[in-house]
Amino acid sequence: MAQRIAVIGGGWAGLSAAVSATETGYQVTLFEMAAQVGGRARRVEHSPELTLDNGQHILIGAYRDTLALMRRVGADPEQLLLRRPLALVGPDGNGLRLGPGAPALAFARAVLRRSDWSVGERLGLLRTALRWRIGGFTAAPQMTVAQLTRGLAPRIQLELIEPLCVAALNTPATRASAVVFLRVLRDALFSGAGAADLLLPRVPLSELLPSPAARWLAGTGADLRYNRRAMALTRQPAGWRVDGEDFDAVLLACTAHEAARLCQPHAPAWAALAQGFDYEPIITVYLRSRGTRLALPMTTLATDDAPAQFAFDLGLIDGGGPREGVFAFVVSGARDWVERGLAACAEATLAQAHQAFRGQWREPPTVLRTLAERRATFLCSPALVRPPVGIAAGLAAAGDYTEGPYPATLEGAVRSGAAAVRWLSKSVKQAGVGPDD
Repeated sequence: MAQRIAVIGGGWAGLSAAVSATETGYQVTLFEMAAQVGGRARRVEHSPELTLDNGQHILIGAYRDTLALMRRVGADPEQLLLRRPLALVGPDGNGLRLGPGAPALAFARAVLRRSDWSVGERLGLLRTALRWRIGGFTAAPQMTVAQLTRGLAPRIQLELIEPLCVAALNTPATRASAVVFLRVLRDALFSGAGAADLLLPRVPLSELLPSPAARWLAGTGADLRYNRRAMALTRQPAGWRVDGEDFDAVLLACTAHEAARLCQPHAPAWAALAQGFDYEPIITVYLRSRGTRLALPMTTLATDDAPAQFAFDLGLIDGGGPREGVFAFVVSGARDWVERGLAACAEATLAQAHQAFRGQWREPPTVLRTLAERRATFLCSPALVRPPVGIAAGLAAAGDYTEGPYPATLEGAVRSGAAAVRWLSKSVKQAGVGPDD
């Protein structure tokens, strides 16, 4: 008889873990405290006609594990994602545009084409990037991105480094880990053709992975329990008990706070690490302007004192449909704006949109909805110690916060789910019992 595993949490890490566990031979029971799976990357029903997301997410071509998992559960990335070469371009049309081919060469060509940067600024950036490459994209553990890029021209830092850093790590360059930043750059620029491409969701986030994965799991006989918060975890002579129900293994794929609560009596040192994170919020301000289409699906914005770093034209990404004329303005590293209040953030974003895209609005934009994920990502600071996936015999954790090379991204979450199942399987085999015994 297959061993029973409880996966607690139905976000992207939990779904990745549940699929991997099923493929490994476990009988999966998934506990999800919400009414739907998806965690921090899911749909939000705004009205019967319009579905939004709880935040605007993007993927890149280097997210190979996420794309592979989508395919395994029947979600076709080619249909569900709009693939575009990386472009960090402002409303005036100026910016960095990568062409086709090997990303590293495309990056060099794009930098050399930036005529609004001086020759010295362009060559300085390329010399620095080459130095990172020769050094194996490594940095001192305590180094911040601001310290890493201190020798670059101020406008390079403002127009390139800051947008890249906040997009990848959701952490300002002055507080962001140089080690993690360089790892993301390495994977994007040196992982083959298409690795740096932007993959923009054409559909609500739930349809990218959560809903297809839930259907796939249900089709394999997994037990999906919604609106169920796991309250207690108890160690048994052989296995674990979740709220009075026996399992051979348990995989905690809930938030770091929830995982710490559940395992604190059994692994206090692990729980202390999981409880020790500082977090960065993300605010998404949705605007509507009927009949308007922007020049690009994603536009970078100059912040100064304005909130948003990026604007997305959802109708342009979707190719029409109910999200035509709907725009997502993303405020990353939004701690200060959360403190000022969501109404103030929405008002400031609306003013920013009027100014940034002046002359492009067919009708004056209005605020449709403002959503905040107050614990969107952990603060990806230098030398941050993250908890391992393995907690105790038969007990593991999955989540973008667990030990790994990536920041808090969808790819990090998916990788952690598979890694946790591999760890559990290895620990079970060492104990002399396999999932099919």
